[in-house]
Amino acid sequence: MAQKALLPITVVGRLVLGLCGIVGALTLFLGRTLLSCFTPRWHGGQIARQVVSIGFLSLPVVGLTAVFTGAALALNIYTGGGRFNAEQIVPQIVALGITRELAPVLVALMLSGRVATTIAAEIGAMRATEQIDAMRTLSTDPFRFLIAPRVIAGVATLPLLTGVADIIGIGGGWAVSTWSLGFNPESYVRSTVAFLEAWDVQSGLIKAAVFGFIVTSMGAFHGFRARGGARGVGHAATQAMVWSGVLIFATDYLMTSWFTGT
Repeated sequence: MAQKALLPITVVGRLVLGLCGIVGALTLFLGRTLLSCFTPRWHGGQIARQVVSIGFLSLPVVGLTAVFTGAALALNIYTGGGRFNAEQIVPQIVALGITRELAPVLVALMLSGRVATTIAAEIGAMRATEQIDAMRTLSTDPFRFLIAPRVIAGVATLPLLTGVADIIGIGGGWAVSTWSLGFNPESYVRSTVAFLEAWDVQSGLIKAAVFGFIVTSMGAFHGFRARGGARGVGHAATQAMVWSGVLIFATDYLMTSWFTGT
Protein backbone atom coordinates (compact mmCIF):
# COMPACT_ATOMS: atom_id res chain seq x y z
CA MET A 1 0.00 0.00 0.00
CA ALA A 2 2.82 2.37 0.89
CA GLN A 3 4.47 1.79 -2.47
CA LYS A 4 1.23 2.55 -4.32
CA ALA A 5 0.74 5.73 -2.30
CA LEU A 6 4.24 6.89 -3.18
CA LEU A 7 3.91 6.03 -6.89
CA PRO A 8 2.67 9.51 -8.01
CA ILE A 9 5.51 11.17 -6.10
CA THR A 10 8.00 8.77 -7.70
CA VAL A 11 6.71 9.53 -11.20
CA VAL A 12 6.84 13.28 -10.62
CA GLY A 13 10.30 13.00 -9.14
CA ARG A 14 11.59 11.08 -12.13
CA LEU A 15 10.11 13.64 -14.51
CA VAL A 16 11.67 16.52 -12.60
CA LEU A 17 15.06 14.83 -12.43
CA GLY A 18 14.89 13.97 -16.13
CA LEU A 19 13.99 17.56 -17.00
CA CYS A 20 16.81 18.91 -14.84
CA GLY A 21 19.22 16.49 -16.52
CA ILE A 22 18.19 17.65 -20.02
CA VAL A 23 18.37 21.33 -19.06
CA GLY A 24 21.81 20.81 -17.54
CA ALA A 25 23.09 18.90 -20.55
CA LEU A 26 21.71 21.55 -22.93
CA THR A 27 23.27 24.36 -20.90
CA LEU A 28 26.69 22.71 -20.95
CA PHE A 29 26.33 21.95 -24.66
CA LEU A 30 25.37 25.52 -25.55
CA GLY A 31 28.15 26.93 -23.38
CA ARG A 32 30.76 24.81 -25.13
CA THR A 33 29.23 25.64 -28.51
CA LEU A 34 29.41 29.40 -27.86
CA LEU A 35 33.00 29.04 -26.67
CA SER A 36 33.88 27.24 -29.90
CA CYS A 37 32.12 29.94 -31.96
CA PHE A 38 33.90 32.90 -30.37
CA THR A 39 37.40 31.54 -29.88
CA PRO A 40 39.90 30.24 -32.47
CA ARG A 41 40.54 27.98 -34.24
CA TRP A 42 37.78 28.43 -36.84
CA HIS A 43 37.36 26.09 -39.82
CA GLY A 44 36.63 28.48 -42.69
CA GLY A 45 36.01 25.78 -45.25
CA GLN A 46 33.39 24.11 -43.09
CA ILE A 47 31.69 27.44 -42.40
CA ALA A 48 31.54 28.22 -46.14
CA ARG A 49 30.03 24.81 -46.91
CA GLN A 50 27.36 25.29 -44.26
CA VAL A 51 26.54 28.80 -45.50
CA VAL A 52 25.83 27.29 -48.92
CA SER A 53 23.88 24.36 -47.46
CA ILE A 54 21.83 26.33 -44.95
CA GLY A 55 21.50 29.62 -46.80
CA PHE A 56 21.76 29.32 -50.57
CA LEU A 57 20.03 25.95 -50.92
CA SER A 58 17.13 27.19 -48.76
CA LEU A 59 16.31 30.10 -51.08
CA PRO A 60 13.70 28.25 -53.22
CA VAL A 61 11.59 27.09 -50.28
CA VAL A 62 11.94 30.46 -48.54
CA GLY A 63 10.90 32.33 -51.69
CA LEU A 64 7.84 30.16 -52.32
CA THR A 65 6.77 30.39 -48.69
CA ALA A 66 7.15 34.17 -48.64
CA VAL A 67 5.31 34.95 -51.86
CA PHE A 68 2.25 32.86 -51.00
CA THR A 69 2.23 34.16 -47.42
CA GLY A 70 2.26 37.77 -48.63
CA ALA A 71 -0.47 37.09 -51.17
CA ALA A 72 -2.73 35.28 -48.68
CA LEU A 73 -2.13 37.97 -46.06
CA ALA A 74 -3.19 40.71 -48.50
CA LEU A 75 -6.41 38.88 -49.35
CA ASN A 76 -7.31 38.33 -45.71
CA ILE A 77 -6.56 41.92 -44.70
CA TYR A 78 -8.60 43.23 -47.63
CA THR A 79 -11.54 41.04 -46.63
CA GLY A 80 -11.31 41.98 -42.96
CA GLY A 81 -10.73 45.67 -43.66
CA GLY A 82 -13.75 45.71 -45.96
CA ARG A 83 -15.99 45.15 -42.95
CA PHE A 84 -14.93 48.57 -41.63
CA ASN A 85 -14.46 50.30 -45.01
CA ALA A 86 -10.70 50.22 -44.39
CA GLU A 87 -9.44 48.35 -47.44
CA GLN A 88 -6.74 50.99 -47.95
CA ILE A 89 -4.72 49.63 -44.98
CA VAL A 90 -3.65 46.54 -46.94
CA PRO A 91 -0.17 47.82 -47.98
CA GLN A 92 0.73 48.98 -44.47
CA ILE A 93 -0.42 45.87 -42.61
CA VAL A 94 1.10 43.47 -45.14
CA ALA A 95 4.47 45.21 -44.84
CA LEU A 96 4.33 45.34 -41.04
CA GLY A 97 3.17 41.76 -40.64
CA ILE A 98 5.78 40.38 -43.02
CA THR A 99 8.79 42.27 -41.70
CA ARG A 100 8.14 42.12 -37.96
CA GLU A 101 6.59 38.69 -37.57
CA LEU A 102 5.78 36.40 -40.45
CA ALA A 103 9.05 36.43 -42.41
CA PRO A 104 11.41 35.61 -39.51
CA VAL A 105 9.07 33.04 -37.95
CA LEU A 106 8.11 31.24 -41.16
CA VAL A 107 11.68 31.18 -42.46
CA ALA A 108 12.85 29.72 -39.15
CA LEU A 109 10.08 27.11 -39.16
CA MET A 110 10.87 26.07 -42.72
CA LEU A 111 14.53 25.72 -41.79
CA SER A 112 13.68 23.77 -38.65
CA GLY A 113 12.21 21.15 -40.97
CA ARG A 114 14.99 21.33 -43.53
CA VAL A 115 18.13 22.27 -41.58
CA ALA A 116 17.61 21.11 -37.98
CA THR A 117 16.65 17.61 -39.09
CA THR A 118 19.57 17.44 -41.52
CA ILE A 119 22.07 18.52 -38.88
CA ALA A 120 20.65 16.06 -36.35
CA ALA A 121 20.75 13.22 -38.89
CA GLU A 122 24.30 14.00 -40.03
CA ILE A 123 25.79 14.34 -36.55
CA GLY A 124 23.66 11.46 -35.23
CA ALA A 125 24.94 9.18 -37.99
CA MET A 126 28.50 10.20 -37.17
CA ARG A 127 27.84 9.41 -33.52
CA ALA A 128 26.33 6.03 -34.40
CA THR A 129 29.30 5.07 -36.60
CA GLU A 130 31.82 6.33 -34.01
CA GLN A 131 33.24 8.98 -36.34
CA ILE A 132 33.04 11.57 -33.56
CA ASP A 133 35.13 9.33 -31.29
CA ALA A 134 37.63 8.92 -34.13
CA MET A 135 37.85 12.71 -34.47
CA ARG A 136 38.74 13.00 -30.79
CA THR A 137 41.38 10.31 -31.25
CA LEU A 138 42.92 12.46 -34.01
CA SER A 139 42.91 15.50 -31.66
CA THR A 140 40.09 17.23 -33.59
CA ASP A 141 37.50 18.97 -31.45
CA PRO A 142 34.06 17.98 -32.83
CA PHE A 143 32.53 21.16 -31.40
CA ARG A 144 34.90 23.32 -33.45
CA PHE A 145 34.79 21.19 -36.60
CA LEU A 146 31.15 20.04 -36.69
CA ILE A 147 28.96 22.20 -34.49
CA ALA A 148 30.45 25.71 -34.47
CA PRO A 149 30.48 26.05 -38.31
CA ARG A 150 26.81 25.09 -38.50
CA VAL A 151 25.79 27.49 -35.75
CA ILE A 152 27.83 30.36 -37.21
CA ALA A 153 26.35 29.72 -40.65
CA GLY A 154 22.82 29.57 -39.25
CA VAL A 155 23.16 32.84 -37.33
CA ALA A 156 24.69 34.55 -40.37
CA THR A 157 22.33 33.28 -43.07
CA LEU A 158 18.90 33.40 -41.44
CA PRO A 159 18.82 37.22 -41.34
CA LEU A 160 19.79 37.24 -45.03
CA LEU A 161 17.06 34.75 -45.86
CA THR A 162 14.60 36.80 -43.82
CA GLY A 163 15.56 39.94 -45.75
CA VAL A 164 14.88 38.08 -48.99
CA ALA A 165 11.56 36.83 -47.57
CA ASP A 166 10.62 40.42 -46.61
CA ILE A 167 11.07 41.59 -50.19
CA ILE A 168 9.36 38.60 -51.78
CA GLY A 169 6.50 38.57 -49.24
CA ILE A 170 5.75 42.25 -49.72
CA GLY A 171 6.03 41.65 -53.46
CA GLY A 172 3.46 38.86 -53.21
CA GLY A 173 1.08 41.20 -51.40
CA TRP A 174 1.69 43.87 -54.04
CA ALA A 175 1.02 41.42 -56.88
CA VAL A 176 -2.31 40.13 -55.59
CA SER A 177 -3.41 43.62 -54.51
CA THR A 178 -2.73 45.20 -57.90
CA TRP A 179 -3.85 42.30 -60.05
CA SER A 180 -6.91 41.13 -58.11
CA LEU A 181 -7.95 43.85 -55.67
CA GLY A 182 -7.72 46.95 -57.85
CA PHE A 183 -4.90 48.80 -56.08
CA ASN A 184 -2.76 51.26 -58.01
CA PRO A 185 0.79 49.81 -58.23
CA GLU A 186 2.60 53.12 -57.61
CA SER A 187 0.33 54.13 -54.74
CA TYR A 188 0.78 50.72 -53.12
CA VAL A 189 4.57 51.05 -53.20
CA ARG A 190 4.49 54.64 -51.89
CA SER A 191 2.20 53.63 -49.02
CA THR A 192 4.47 50.75 -48.08
CA VAL A 193 7.65 52.84 -48.14
CA ALA A 194 6.07 55.72 -46.22
CA PHE A 195 4.68 53.44 -43.51
CA LEU A 196 7.64 51.12 -42.84
CA GLU A 197 10.25 52.22 -40.32
CA ALA A 198 13.80 50.96 -40.05
CA TRP A 199 13.07 49.26 -36.72
CA ASP A 200 10.29 47.18 -38.31
CA VAL A 201 12.87 45.50 -40.53
CA GLN A 202 15.67 45.46 -37.96
CA SER A 203 13.56 43.76 -35.29
CA GLY A 204 12.71 40.95 -37.70
CA LEU A 205 16.36 40.49 -38.62
CA ILE A 206 17.37 40.33 -34.94
CA LYS A 207 14.73 37.67 -34.38
CA ALA A 208 16.04 35.75 -37.39
CA ALA A 209 19.58 35.67 -36.00
CA VAL A 210 18.29 34.26 -32.69
CA PHE A 211 16.15 31.73 -34.53
CA GLY A 212 19.17 30.69 -36.58
CA PHE A 213 21.02 29.89 -33.37
CA ILE A 214 18.02 27.91 -32.08
CA VAL A 215 17.56 25.86 -35.26
CA THR A 216 21.22 24.89 -35.67
CA SER A 217 21.96 24.32 -31.98
CA MET A 218 18.87 22.13 -31.52
CA GLY A 219 19.84 20.05 -34.52
CA ALA A 220 23.40 19.67 -33.25
CA PHE A 221 22.35 18.97 -29.67
CA HIS A 222 19.94 16.17 -30.51
CA GLY A 223 22.27 14.70 -33.13
CA PHE A 224 25.18 14.74 -30.68
CA ARG A 225 23.09 12.84 -28.12
CA ALA A 226 21.70 10.29 -30.58
CA ARG A 227 21.94 6.70 -29.45
CA GLY A 228 20.68 3.38 -30.77
CA GLY A 229 21.65 3.29 -34.44
CA ALA A 230 19.25 4.23 -37.22
CA ARG A 231 16.22 4.40 -34.91
CA GLY A 232 18.07 6.76 -32.60
CA VAL A 233 19.11 8.99 -35.50
CA GLY A 234 15.52 9.22 -36.71
CA HIS A 235 14.32 10.05 -33.22
CA ALA A 236 17.00 12.74 -32.89
CA ALA A 237 15.93 14.36 -36.18
CA THR A 238 12.29 14.41 -35.07
CA GLN A 239 13.15 15.86 -31.67
CA ALA A 240 15.31 18.53 -33.27
CA MET A 241 12.46 19.72 -35.48
CA VAL A 242 9.86 19.65 -32.71
CA TRP A 243 11.95 21.47 -30.13
CA SER A 244 13.16 24.00 -32.67
CA GLY A 245 9.56 24.87 -33.49
CA VAL A 246 8.53 25.15 -29.84
CA LEU A 247 11.51 27.32 -28.93
CA ILE A 248 10.98 29.53 -32.00
CA PHE A 249 7.41 30.34 -30.94
CA ALA A 250 8.35 30.85 -27.30
CA THR A 251 11.32 33.05 -28.14
CA ASP A 252 9.27 34.99 -30.68
CA TYR A 253 6.75 35.90 -27.99
CA LEU A 254 9.44 36.94 -25.51
CA MET A 255 11.30 39.06 -28.07
CA THR A 256 8.12 40.67 -29.37
CA SER A 257 7.12 41.55 -25.81
CA TRP A 258 10.57 43.03 -25.22
CA PHE A 259 10.63 45.00 -28.48
CA THR A 260 7.17 46.44 -27.92
CA GLY A 261 7.77 47.17 -24.21
CA THR A 262 4.69 45.26 -23.06
